[in-house]
Amino acid sequence: MSSPATPAPNSAIRRVPLPEGTLPVGFALLVAGAATYGFFKVGEVALGEQEFKPIMAMWFATFFLAPGFFLPVEQELGRALSQRKALGQGGLPVVRRIVVLGGVITSVVVAAMLIASPVITEEYFDGNWWMMAALITAFVSYAPAHLARGVCAGMGRFRSYAFVMGADGVIRIIACITLAVIGITAAAPYAFAVALSPLVAVIIVRSKGQLHTNPGPPARWNEVTQNLGWLLVGTVFAAALLNAGPVAVNLLADDSETDLVVWFGFGVLLARIPLFLFQAVQAALLPRLARLAARGEFNEFRSGLTKLMQLVIAVGVVGTVGAFLIGPFAVETVYNAQLSGRTLAMLALSSALYMAGLATAQAVIALHGHALVALGWSVGVAGFLIGTWLSSDLLFRRIEIGLVVSSSAALVCFVTALRFKLRTGAAPTSDSVMDAITDMPFET
Repeated sequence: MSSPATPAPNSAIRRVPLPEGTLPVGFALLVAGAATYGFFKVGEVALGEQEFKPIMAMWFATFFLAPGFFLPVEQELGRALSQRKALGQGGLPVVRRIVVLGGVITSVVVAAMLIASPVITEEYFDGNWWMMAALITAFVSYAPAHLARGVCAGMGRFRSYAFVMGADGVIRIIACITLAVIGITAAAPYAFAVALSPLVAVIIVRSKGQLHTNPGPPARWNEVTQNLGWLLVGTVFAAALLNAGPVAVNLLADDSETDLVVWFGFGVLLARIPLFLFQAVQAALLPRLARLAARGEFNEFRSGLTKLMQLVIAVGVVGTVGAFLIGPFAVETVYNAQLSGRTLAMLALSSALYMAGLATAQAVIALHGHALVALGWSVGVAGFLIGTWLSSDLLFRRIEIGLVVSSSAALVCFVTALRFKLRTGAAPTSDSVMDAITDMPFET
């Protein structure tokens, strides 16, 4: 029999707070997604494709770097605080440890960016140092945003968690509309609107006391870094794969293909609509699956996961066919971009495969497969590099193929890992459940 001070595993899992907050989190994802599409439209109209290209490049680089490096910190903070909350212990020492850890990660990455800035600026931003400065600013700004989300998740304050996530996009679009209305046509102010927008939500949430934690027992480093290494590898590669297409187009295109770079970015956004919607729905579905596995109800777990994957397949098929048939009309109508049905269908297919991989990877994390997930995403990135290198000399086609190959390779790895975990009878704990639920590298 468990002592009162040490809850039984099932009791600890029942206390994981996120399932009660899945509706606001799902709504925040939808708001953030809608704000993204609005931002791209406002930017394209206000600046034109030539001036908007470096902002788009900065955008996709930001959402590779920030979630890639800070999401694991957020996950570990949320997990550690949730565990302390279940035990009735204050979490302030945990927060202090994570702040130090986040500061170290931020400093190391910023230092690396500064060292590489001449090459990055010249090769990726076409010599635009304002974009390099905005990228560094954005990376630093997202550090407190992810820390705030980790505190809110761990303490069960999911309305505030959702506010930080959704308000970022809303504040960004309001700032950019304001710049457009007053007639600003330089790219730098829009770039810094992207870079600074996450700080506003953090300030608001902190002013309402939602980041408060109580004093508690000292926190050792192993309390806040149980799975940090594997989570860091996994999310960096997952975020890299998610943003690989637009980044690669920007690097591989020549000076005469500016329009193509911007159009491809618009196409990626269009192809991600099913992924936006699915991730909002998944925020409510995954906790139930994790709880079934935690109770040892593996038949129900497999049945629920099968239904989830059937939903993914259905959404993927509809999204791919829809992108092929009406995608060219939609992207031209909304963004005045010209892309073929084949390109949009390939982007939608790769997005669907990524969506299936993400869902499966979260299930594997819930079953303590952090290392296997890191391996799967790294295989996916390798698949993108090989597919893009060997498949074609055509700019769009080589990247389309690389994206499909990479997402397929990652998905195969995750399916294999999940079958292995289920076959060996792995069962989640509250820690792995929290890691799985908050493993959302898709932020744009």
